[in-house]
Amino acid sequence: MTNSSCQSSELEACRDEAAALKLKFIAIASILLAGVAGIAIPLIGKHRKFLRTDGSLFVAAKAFAAGVILATGFVHMLTGGTDALTNPCLPKYPWSKFPFSGFFAMIAALLTLLVDFVGTQYYERKQGLARGSTEEQARVLSIEADSESAGIMPVLEAKDRNGKVFGEEEGGGMHIVGMHAHAAHHRHNHPHGQDGCDGLLRSRGHEHDHGQHGHSHGHGHDHGFGGSDDDSGVRHVVVSQVLELGIVSHSVIIGLSLGVSQSPCTIRPLIAALSFHQFFEGFALGGCISQAQFKTMSATIMACFFAITTPSGIGIGTAIASVYNPYSPAALVVEGILDSLSAGILVYMALVDLIAADFLSKRMSCNFRLQVVSYFMLFLGAGMMAALAVWA
Repeated sequence: MTNSSCQSSELEACRDEAAALKLKFIAIASILLAGVAGIAIPLIGKHRKFLRTDGSLFVAAKAFAAGVILATGFVHMLTGGTDALTNPCLPKYPWSKFPFSGFFAMIAALLTLLVDFVGTQYYERKQGLARGSTEEQARVLSIEADSESAGIMPVLEAKDRNGKVFGEEEGGGMHIVGMHAHAAHHRHNHPHGQDGCDGLLRSRGHEHDHGQHGHSHGHGHDHGFGGSDDDSGVRHVVVSQVLELGIVSHSVIIGLSLGVSQSPCTIRPLIAALSFHQFFEGFALGGCISQAQFKTMSATIMACFFAITTPSGIGIGTAIASVYNPYSPAALVVEGILDSLSAGILVYMALVDLIAADFLSKRMSCNFRLQVVSYFMLFLGAGMMAALAVWA
């Protein structure tokens, strides 16, 4: 493993440990500030009118950040994983006999889908049980008050023919799938196209005007228009946690790679590229955390964990630079697998939970100007991040 194919003549020609150490300290400060600024803007500015998570400016900026994350997964992480797993320092069998980088990226995407689904189901059930319990208590109290004044028993109103409360399962829990089907059926009955867009704009007034039509009808309107906020909140909780997992996993690798490098020629472009990358990844993650409406302490912990990951990786890489050989088979395999897994996670999150969630929404389809701006920002973010591969 000491042949010339396992060494980088370019890195050796530009090797300068003293200059590299100074650049590493600059990189730690620059990337830390970029990460803090990126994730803090949506968290601190969510109460400001121009930075609210339901504002058009935020949607456009999030589209740009989604493009950055998508390009990071496809152009940077997947390519890096492929280069590491096909490096001449690795034995030809099995590494050159099978496209392991694409395979690991596919596995990561499928596992992310599984985690996304299971996490959403868990939080929906947890939230549905709590909401169902609260609604049931309020309904029983209301029925009891009405029955006391009318002198009748509330059994027929509160129970169905089988003796169950509407939506109740055998264990007493609320049937979430049934609630979603009820909401979807109610949404289906509303007009589509321009009429649907007009109805979306009038939804709040529509809910208020029909508030007196009874619990069953009001329940459908809540889930068709306003009540979906609860389900969206559940999705944002899962999305923010899975997205942070994907970002942190590759942040460790890129930080470590920069830290072990002794070449100023490599470190200089990485400082600019990683600062840009960290800022917009932080913005996307901060937006998801803001939309998930975490408690202040939880949001702060997630933000700090994201901000310090890459600088910590640089610090660890700097500490072990004298004994770490990035061209050893073990290092190449670990780096290639982690890069490929990170690529799969980031591509899935960018396409499914960031781009599709916003671009296929009713709000986007009803606002042509927002569509044009968002698509432009998406392609701009992806193109700029992809272009950085020329230097880093």
